[in-house]
Amino acid sequence: MVSLLTVAGVAVAVFVGFNIGGSSTGVAFGPAVGSRLVRKATAGALFVGFGFLGAWTVGRNVIATMSSSIVPAIQFTPATSVAVLFFTGASLFISNLYGVPASTSMTAVGAIVGLGLASNTLNRALMFVIVSAWIVAPLVSFTIGLVVGRYVYPYLDRYVAFTTFDLHFVQVDRSGVIPRPYLNPNASPQDVVGSLSVIVIACYMAFSAGASNAANAVAPLVGTSGPLTVDQGVLLAVAAFGLGSFTIARRTLETVGDDITELPILASLIVSLVGGTVITILSYLGIPASLAVSTTSAIIGLGWGRASRAATLAELATPTPERPDVDVTTGALVTSRVEEAPASPTIGDIARDEDAAEDSTEVPDVPDIGAEGPADLDEQSLFDPAAAKRIVTMWVLTPSLAVAASYPVFVVLL
Repeated sequence: MVSLLTVAGVAVAVFVGFNIGGSSTGVAFGPAVGSRLVRKATAGALFVGFGFLGAWTVGRNVIATMSSSIVPAIQFTPATSVAVLFFTGASLFISNLYGVPASTSMTAVGAIVGLGLASNTLNRALMFVIVSAWIVAPLVSFTIGLVVGRYVYPYLDRYVAFTTFDLHFVQVDRSGVIPRPYLNPNASPQDVVGSLSVIVIACYMAFSAGASNAANAVAPLVGTSGPLTVDQGVLLAVAAFGLGSFTIARRTLETVGDDITELPILASLIVSLVGGTVITILSYLGIPASLAVSTTSAIIGLGWGRASRAATLAELATPTPERPDVDVTTGALVTSRVEEAPASPTIGDIARDEDAAEDSTEVPDVPDIGAEGPADLDEQSLFDPAAAKRIVTMWVLTPSLAVAASYPVFVVLL
């Protein structure tokens, strides 16, 4: 007979996966839906499909680590499994409450660490590797974003364009007996290539989300002592993802434009590619890490790099009277001049049905570093030190709280 605690564990796992699917679908497919390349239902279906592919292949390694390597699998009794999943679900609530992309993976590991400390079975050598990866991964993402923002992004922004369509990119002719799909007649060959790039990278993000997040939902229930096999756990996690993708993700997809109004589609694609790649590599190695943390670190690095183009490296290191508009502590602009419109349409523009800035017939030259005026967005949009500190603080605080809160609970349960 299935125990009541097992039913509770499966229910909590579905709740965690439901929230992961709802939030991750918006993150992965927000640009694609906002620019009318795919519809919400299509985005949900693509997320579930590629999330399943990531969970079924690379995600197994993370499930193995979290279900049996950090602590022995025998420690995951029905009661402790429910407790670990409860703290994982609580992290989602905290991150949503404060509007900070806190790491579900880091908090889930924190709850497992509390179990390991209470039972004196924690694999400390493995935890050293995992914590080291948590430090290195965001630094790598930040560094890549910084280099791209400072040296590459302006050139990409001049040559890569995304058209705002009044109608969806793919239309359906229903005049005949058999519906016939066709491309929006206003789409140029460049639009087709750019649009396909947006969709491909969104699918790649879904793959990374499935690889890293399936373990967060079901790892405590999988293993020699758990009620589920690895295959059953993956199917349960992906089913929960789908439930969130086709329900609460619709609101996330609608509001993503208002939440990220200053992030151009090109920038969102760059940070998605960087964050997704870092997490896919770590997931392949079996290391649970946060897609939200790596992606947000890439956003901060990209913004810092774009803002710092107003000064050379020597000027950033040495303040001079001739460059009073550069804050040497952040590399960002300090200016009260009127901000210019982004060169490429932003997610917020598209979501609010605003027309993108008209492309010039001539491709403008990219100013040299230190020679250009204000960046194409104001300083706060590119790099906000206060926001960065708040985000990093929550990254450290949430897993720490998970350890502190779970440890006395597991002492009682054990």
